Amino acid sequence: MSKLYKRRNSPFYWYAAHIKGQRIRVSTGISKQRLAERVKDEWDLMLAKGNTTFVRKNFHTLEIKSHIRDYTSFLESRKTQNTVAIAKGVLNKLQEYLLKHSIKMLSEVQVGHIDGYIDSLKISPKTKKNHLTVISLMFKQAVREGHLAQNPCEFATLPKITTAMRHRPLTTDDLKVIFKNASKWKLYFAALLYTGLRAGDVALLRYEYIDLKNKRITQLVRKSRRIHELPISDVLISAFGDIDGKEGPVFPELYIESDRKQNDLLVHPRKYLQSILKKAELPKATLHSFRVTYNNLLRDQGLSIEDRQILLAHTSSETTKIYTHPNVELASKHLNKMPNYLNKSVK
Repeated sequence: MSKLYKRRNSPFYWYAAHIKGQRIRVSTGISKQRLAERVKDEWDLMLAKGNTTFVRKNFHTLEIKSHIRDYTSFLESRKTQNTVAIAKGVLNKLQEYLLKHSIKMLSEVQVGHIDGYIDSLKISPKTKKNHLTVISLMFKQAVREGHLAQNPCEFATLPKITTAMRHRPLTTDDLKVIFKNASKWKLYFAALLYTGLRAGDVALLRYEYIDLKNKRITQLVRKSRRIHELPISDVLISAFGDIDGKEGPVFPELYIESDRKQNDLLVHPRKYLQSILKKAELPKATLHSFRVTYNNLLRDQGLSIEDRQILLAHTSSETTKIYTHPNVELASKHLNKMPNYLNKSVK
């Protein structure tokens, strides 16, 4: 069912109809009702035959709010909950920005509006790039569905991204101060340093995954989505203490399987780490700094980059189980050469 109507601030009659469940509004470009009705009849006939070319040739005015709603529903049927949540957050911010600039229709969005939105964000350049990627994917879908002829994000620009060392390696002085003042996070920090695992993977460590007899940890690494077997150093075994028969999470205060919620929990040990360094007037570091330090300590011992990549679970092997090293005993020897920073007398 279609209709003609007059729009405020426009001398022309507008055509409104539904195509595939979505409402479209197109200007006829005609101010005389009699002639506009002829255009309406012609477009009605084209729609009845499944011909929607006139929509793309004319000023298509699908509402941004409506398209974002439909697009997120599309994502929910195809993407993970985390991906959908990120997309919703970004697109809602974009919608708020566009409304402030009196832009309500999808076809009204120009390259300058995308650039303006990116510039308005008070976030890092890398995160701005992520925002642009999410928005561009939505507009690509609009092009595929015939709502737009071109994606305005294709010509959008980003601020210069400078490489910064966010996760600096920790020095001997850093580690002495950290473990002296680590308090309840001492074991967690030790597990980060002596396994090289990412903060989230250590947070998901369970006692069942630790084999003290064979000095192994068998752990699912989330980034690769594969199971990795890693050797445990004697220092970390000593830190774990007597865990025979224990089951469940090693760090229950951090254990949660939702990536987004886990990031909220990891704020606590990260801020505690940074407070220790700040109080000691040492440079800022992150939880990932332990992983960088692990890599550097093994590098300084002469362990090859290939072997370090395997120990750090960087491998992209297609096998479902990845063994740490062709000679696990050799890998353990390298780990046991790492200084024991949990010992207050370490130099």
